[in-house]
Parts: sequence; C-alpha cells; structure tokens
Amino acid sequence: MLIIPIKEGENIDRALKRFKRKFDKTGAMKQLRSRQCFTKPSIVRRAQVQKASYIQGLRDSAEN
Repeated sequence: MLIIPIKEGENIDRALKRFKRKFDKTGAMKQLRSRQCFTKPSIVRRAQVQKASYIQGLRDSAEN
C-alpha cells in the first residue's frame, strides 16, 4: 500500500500528483494488465528481442 504523507498546508492537487507519480513507478497497472492473459514464453522473448533491436536502432541513428 502506498503511503503519501501530506505536509501542513499542502495543496491536495500537489499531493495527488505525488501519489500518481509514485503509483506509476511501482508498475502495478502494467503488472495487472500483463496478468490478464497468459503469454507464451517464446512470444515474451520475441517481444524482448524486438524491443532491444528497436532501441539499438535508435542508438545507432543517434550516433550518426
């Protein structure tokens, strides 16, 4: 459970923004979505390879 201490006189919008940022960093929604259906390990590996290839291409184009 996330605990966000609210400081004296702090705006609720600012505290809510801190909560949202902290919640995003935990990756809870990403994990929930990935658990909704089973993904075969071969498909997971293929997606990782594709992502690595894409990132490598971006780095190669940034060097030129």
